[in-house]
Amino acid sequence: MKNSFKVIVFDLGNVLIPFDYNRIIDSMNIIDTGLGDRFAKKYYDNYHIHREYEKWELSDNEFLKIMCDWSENKIEEENLKHIYADLFVENRETTALLPILKQNYKLVLLSNTNFIHQKYGWEKYDFLKHFDKLILSHEVGAIKPEERIYRAVEAFTNESSESHIFIDDIAEYVEGAKKCGWDGIHFKSHKQLINNLQKRGVLS
Repeated sequence: MKNSFKVIVFDLGNVLIPFDYNRIIDSMNIIDTGLGDRFAKKYYDNYHIHREYEKWELSDNEFLKIMCDWSENKIEEENLKHIYADLFVENRETTALLPILKQNYKLVLLSNTNFIHQKYGWEKYDFLKHFDKLILSHEVGAIKPEERIYRAVEAFTNESSESHIFIDDIAEYVEGAKKCGWDGIHFKSHKQLINNLQKRGVLS
């Protein structure tokens, strides 16, 4: 079955690398009883700060100052960076698809992320070598589902909108891609992803 797709765009978090913020909470609670729980409440109550940092509306230093305040200045800054980024594990079942897909398609990573998570968390993963380009929110200055971040992918690939497939675990972000003329797969499991790619003729 032939298809017209030329580019497969993957989300990062909870598709290729599941993450768990409880790891941050547990690490902080070890340092001081209840510190992680108090930090988490401030973090989620002020989640706009997280989004501003992903869009680089806050610098590293500005964000870290807030993080230090939320952790009651009980964690040295460099250690705080490592704790904040120690929340990822690789979904090896799904990352194993990348070299297979790479044989026939351009691969792009599209992620709402930030510099600390990148440098101290996920940048170490070997599977990243399979991507032709990483389009990251803090470098583009836009986050999914804003149109500009999807268009940044197209500016790199120089391919038509309809030739892109986007895979993301958040339905809203998949819909954002579809509004740009892309096809989209709402990722729920590896098996479901395989089935969806087979239906589109991407995998046999």
